[in-house]
Amino acid sequence: MKPKILIVDDAIDSWHILRTVLEAHQYHPIWAADSIQALNLARLHHPRALLLDLGLPGGDGFLVLERVKSNRLLAEIPVIIVSARDHEEAQVRALSLGAAAYYQKPIKAETLIPLLSGVLGNAEKREGGER
Repeated sequence: MKPKILIVDDAIDSWHILRTVLEAHQYHPIWAADSIQALNLARLHHPRALLLDLGLPGGDGFLVLERVKSNRLLAEIPVIIVSARDHEEAQVRALSLGAAAYYQKPIKAETLIPLLSGVLGNAEKREGGER
């Protein structure tokens, strides 16, 4: 079974790029366009990871990150921030809120996939094996 990855991004162009990259590397992408959908789909699908943009309608990505990390059923899901925001300030805040990594757009498969693989590998080590 392909690992589910929840992509949270309101930009359809970003969704298409991320979906194409993930599918090409044997992942099953799920899409949420706003913070409410993101939290509902995370609860429903319990994905292996979240790729989370920061600029979302209905609450920014930092709010989604805080809610995921404070929910005992979702807290172990690694979150990778995928954003075009000012890298340094946003990265510091994201990591302090529990993000596993910060990825600066533009999206490139040759850098995103190794990052995602590493984050998933680290999550498996913490959990004591594969889910």
